[in-house]
Amino acid sequence: MNIGDVSRVSGLPTKTIRYYEDIGLVNPARGANGYRDFSEQDGHKLAFLGRSRSLGFSIEECRTLLSLYEDRDRASADVKDVAARHLERIAQKIEELEAMKSTLETLVTRCHGDDRPDCPILNDLAGGEVVNA
Repeated sequence: MNIGDVSRVSGLPTKTIRYYEDIGLVNPARGANGYRDFSEQDGHKLAFLGRSRSLGFSIEECRTLLSLYEDRDRASADVKDVAARHLERIAQKIEELEAMKSTLETLVTRCHGDDRPDCPILNDLAGGEVVNA
């Protein structure tokens, strides 16, 4: 398959596929003309990487997951560990986002939104007023 074909099969843009090749996540064969020649397995790997990235796994986590995917002697506990650590980071990020949301809701509520120059939102951003969420 050429890069356009594997792009359609995997659902990834060609630019992303080239990047994944550059960083060694996929290594397609090269034809005599120098063009990339992706195998069906390459297409599966790229789809796997696309799904992994859509779940927020980092490139290095994807590298680890891909190596576990290709290792038939792997322990599922190793895969679960990578996913569980990622899930913990997501939960932490959700907590941070909830705190941000709460603070912004408070600031928006406190701002009159009228013609006066006084603005609690700008005061808070400037460090002049701290709003506890």
